[in-house]
Amino acid sequence: AIQVAENNPQIMNLALNNARNVLEYYRSKGEKVDIEIVTFGPGLHMLRDDTSPVKARIAEMSLAEPTLRFIACANTQANQSKQEQKPITLISEAKLQPSGVVRIMELQKQGYTYIRP
Repeated sequence: AIQVAENNPQIMNLALNNARNVLEYYRSKGEKVDIEIVTFGPGLHMLRDDTSPVKARIAEMSLAEPTLRFIACANTQANQSKQEQKPITLISEAKLQPSGVVRIMELQKQGYTYIRP
């Protein structure tokens, strides 16, 4: 579980680099690994269709890596929509969860390692 909670392209790219490195490491060992990049707060910009600085990279990685998932916080989406007074559209690769923080907690209970770039 990789957390992105900042609207910072360097952090977003670091999260994607971390995911790629983990995937390549386990692939070299012949093992499968599931990764979820969980965004909330200002980090939701990573998965917003109108503001993501990494959406092309996400599209490419998502096609190549079926065990890599991108999670968007529904609470954040609703709050940003209210603040900006417009609907917030997410990229097609994003999967909405009620709460990004709770999703990380659930993943940790399932045995996922928590990474915060």
